[in-house]
Amino acid sequence: MSPTGYQILAMLVYMLAMLAIGWWSYHRTTDLDDYMLGGRDLSPSVAALSAGASDMSGWLLMGLPGAVYAAGLVEGWIAVGLTVGAWVNWKVVAPRLRAYTEIANNSITVPSFLENRLHDRSRALRIASGAIILVFFTFYVSSGMVAGGVFFQGSFGWDYHLGMVFVASVTVAYTLFGGFLAVSYTDLVQGIMMVSALIAVPTLGLVAVGGPGEMVRLIREVDPQHFSMVNGATFIGVVSSLAWGLGYFGQPHIIVRFMALRSPQEATAGRRIGIAWMLFSVVGAVMTALVGIAYVQSHPEMTISDPETIYLRLGQALFHPLVAGFMLAAVLAAIMSTVSSQLLVTSSALVEDLYKAMSKTPRSDSSYVMMGRMAVLTVSLVAAAMAWNQNDTILGLVAFAWAGFGASFGPIILLALYWRRLTTAGAFAGMVTGAVVVWIWASLSDGPGDIFNVYEILPGFLANLAVAVGLSIATYKPDSRIREEFDASVRVSGKHVDREPIA
Repeated sequence: MSPTGYQILAMLVYMLAMLAIGWWSYHRTTDLDDYMLGGRDLSPSVAALSAGASDMSGWLLMGLPGAVYAAGLVEGWIAVGLTVGAWVNWKVVAPRLRAYTEIANNSITVPSFLENRLHDRSRALRIASGAIILVFFTFYVSSGMVAGGVFFQGSFGWDYHLGMVFVASVTVAYTLFGGFLAVSYTDLVQGIMMVSALIAVPTLGLVAVGGPGEMVRLIREVDPQHFSMVNGATFIGVVSSLAWGLGYFGQPHIIVRFMALRSPQEATAGRRIGIAWMLFSVVGAVMTALVGIAYVQSHPEMTISDPETIYLRLGQALFHPLVAGFMLAAVLAAIMSTVSSQLLVTSSALVEDLYKAMSKTPRSDSSYVMMGRMAVLTVSLVAAAMAWNQNDTILGLVAFAWAGFGASFGPIILLALYWRRLTTAGAFAGMVTGAVVVWIWASLSDGPGDIFNVYEILPGFLANLAVAVGLSIATYKPDSRIREEFDASVRVSGKHVDREPIA
């Protein structure tokens, strides 16, 4: 069998495994709570690896290694920001959110939690939140489909549209039928594939170049400053990279995993597993780049035209074609895990947060599950139509959408969990302010001291926080039900909070 044949075989085995998990999950999904949140029955390991896999996407295996390969460790600041942000998210948000979402009328989505937490009867907060999720995640899903098409085009020479449809069909199938359980357990497998690949590639590559000392020598031959994290860095650039970590608090497809844990106390185990996975993955991605520089330097016949392909090229050079096929499948796993998570959250926004909020006629759970599946299909078709003509601006929107979600929802989630005095008016105004500031800031550049070159999530997050706190203080009125639920969430999550008087 040819090398390409082996690699395609590995891809087919991977795809069939994903469909099998979807079929298994289908038979365990009976109601809307199962479909959208897995019946709140995720173990810490599944929740942790699912959150990590749905977070990182192809950036982890291609974007980060490519950036470090091209520019050096100065490109690692974003990885530092993301790792710290993920740790704080698990530590601060996960246990309280798991407890509070169940206490607040068993909320199964972020918008429904905000509505129930604040006892908002106007439905404006829930509908606005759902609309933001629907719009941004449709573009997010579309960008994933573009990435899938580009992956098959670059790896096997397939037609872009064929690759896109192939990836989209398998991802949509297991998401549509299996719901949250399928997404979570496929993410578990995909997360294991990703971290295994990012350990195996640099390890074997290190042996191939002659060990750590020889690797360092070869890299210094190419660029003596490649190991520096400050060479070429600017203050604004470092701050912007670290600010990516703020985005975690407001990413619905990540924090929904916290809501699905079996208990708030299991967030501790989830944090340890999740951050260990992230550290191994990020360090593996950086080492892949460094080993790649040394390997190419010691093998002049190997040329790298696109730095983002260094992981793929090393995998093909170091492993048997069948194993290399599974290395390629790890990239596909990174893309598909993110697309499936975003698809499900978009579906929940359409059904749980928009349709149910505006409909006057209640339906059975089975009807809502069917509507959820139809929502997955509908959003997928819209996203596929957007991705049909490959458009780089869609991929560029990923960073913008991360900032939009982080600045819109992040401060409100933190205040909702840790501050009794948050009000509906404060939450709504803060959320809108964060989104608007991100939108305006992203369209500007330079300015005094290059201030507008700061990543837009930072000004958006701070503006949201200031508006939400200020307006909440101005509109706050004591509510015994909110106070009781807040105190109950503190007790159930086991986290201490300052017992401020309710005036």
